[in-house]
Amino acid sequence: MKTLLMLANTALGGAAAMLAATPAMAQDDDRAGDIQVKLLATAVLPDGKITDINVNLPGLPASLQTKANDNVTPTIAIEYFVTNNISIETIAGMTQHDVDTTAGLPAGAELVSNAKLIPATVTAKYHFDLGGLKPYVGAGPAYFLWVADDPGAATLPLGVTETNLSNELGLALQAGFDLPVNDKGLGISVDVKRYFIDTTARWFVGNTLAIETEHKLDPWVISAGLSYRF
Repeated sequence: MKTLLMLANTALGGAAAMLAATPAMAQDDDRAGDIQVKLLATAVLPDGKITDINVNLPGLPASLQTKANDNVTPTIAIEYFVTNNISIETIAGMTQHDVDTTAGLPAGAELVSNAKLIPATVTAKYHFDLGGLKPYVGAGPAYFLWVADDPGAATLPLGVTETNLSNELGLALQAGFDLPVNDKGLGISVDVKRYFIDTTARWFVGNTLAIETEHKLDPWVISAGLSYRF
């Protein structure tokens, strides 16, 4: 986690350095202060791999392995242009996932059901101007907030009454492009993010912690849709 925080600080510091190094561009840029809103269809492709088993009262196999399912969800991105080349972006959306076994138990045994995630993300982006096409790269911190999760069907026979996934801070790297389609601000956007973030999963039987596992999520998040800059 310290490494992720250092990477996030370095990425944001680099964006700030680019901004500080181009004050003249910020003053001369007639697009500075623009806002861009994007309505996107987003595919969330998490890993979900178990990296450690900390508590194992039921004696689950040491070879136990899992994966979170993929999902597609609508998202909104809101972006503020500090200059025509440098912007700050955040996203709004929620995605739902189940976690199933892939090894150690019969494949497809459900361990977590209907886990709902808000991937709060802020990125600093640098845009390149290639004429019509405007590619960009970005990076910034992400906070994965789990707002709901239920015990999976395979855990209920073990007496599990509650499941909890820990909220965690991590890093997001980003690349994509915007393509204007008219001179009124309408465009097409494609965006790819890779998150580096984990979670701790806990299953309780009453008040007793029965299972605790560490999971590598590290999802790819791929979006495409319409943008409007004004």
